[in-house]
Amino acid sequence: MASLYTHKASNIRKTWLLLTVFLIVVVGLGWVFSGAYGSPVILYFAVGFSVIMGITSFWYSDKIVLRMSKAQPVSRKNARELYNIVENLAITAGLPLPKIYLINEPAPNAFATGRDPKHAVVAVTTGLLDKLDRSELEGVIAHELSHIGNRDMLVSTVAVILVGFIAILSDLFLRSMIWRSFTGSRNRSSGQAGAVLMLVGIALSILAPIAAMLMQLAISRKRELLADASGALLTRYPEGLAKALEKISRDQTPLRVAQNTTAHLWLDDPFKGKSKKGFLHKLFMTHPPVEERVKALRGMSS
Repeated sequence: MASLYTHKASNIRKTWLLLTVFLIVVVGLGWVFSGAYGSPVILYFAVGFSVIMGITSFWYSDKIVLRMSKAQPVSRKNARELYNIVENLAITAGLPLPKIYLINEPAPNAFATGRDPKHAVVAVTTGLLDKLDRSELEGVIAHELSHIGNRDMLVSTVAVILVGFIAILSDLFLRSMIWRSFTGSRNRSSGQAGAVLMLVGIALSILAPIAAMLMQLAISRKRELLADASGALLTRYPEGLAKALEKISRDQTPLRVAQNTTAHLWLDDPFKGKSKKGFLHKLFMTHPPVEERVKALRGMSS
């Protein structure tokens, strides 16, 4: 099982490297825009607004997502096997028992959310319970509990705040440029350096939101791989999750409650059409291809 720990450590390093690059991009973008304006006020406003929105979403994430997915709470009485699996794995992982929810959907899938382990939620579809055996279900639950233990909601919220900051700042910069062109209020005293900085700012305001989104998606994919590795460590049986992922990926039942805003939370991409394997398609995926995840899991047991 030594390779399990190596794989997990590698994914942690890659995630934090991506976040570091992300922060550098944000600081650089803020510096360019502030220089083009000659004032840092708009930078302070964009940062404050993005942080407030991100923290609000983070704090109420469980309630928002559960309502969107139409999940209903369950107890040991009406879902004994599911409750026992979650309870046993939570004890093994050293985590508080999360609230357990069931989604009346025939498509097999699951997600975890919550701002911290004490306010965590694990939700599974009825299709998952119907189509997986116990070892496969344990692999899925271990994956979701790993998201909780790895504080992935916190990492995701940081990424969302940074993306929001870049999007708002870029939008304000472009709108101000349009306004200046209409009113003729350009600063003619800025000289050649100011003009170059302005052109760089315009280019970055167009390209930065796309780059930010790609980095957010890359972080999401790395956290999925990390949860796979952590879940395999928890159950000591990577094959259970590997088989579960294969079954889920082959099932073409549409997940009716899936939305773009919550797609990254699910165990597997809730939108079908995974036959496209092109480089550009992979860049815009919220999850790594199932084939890569299964290969990584089976490589861990060797």
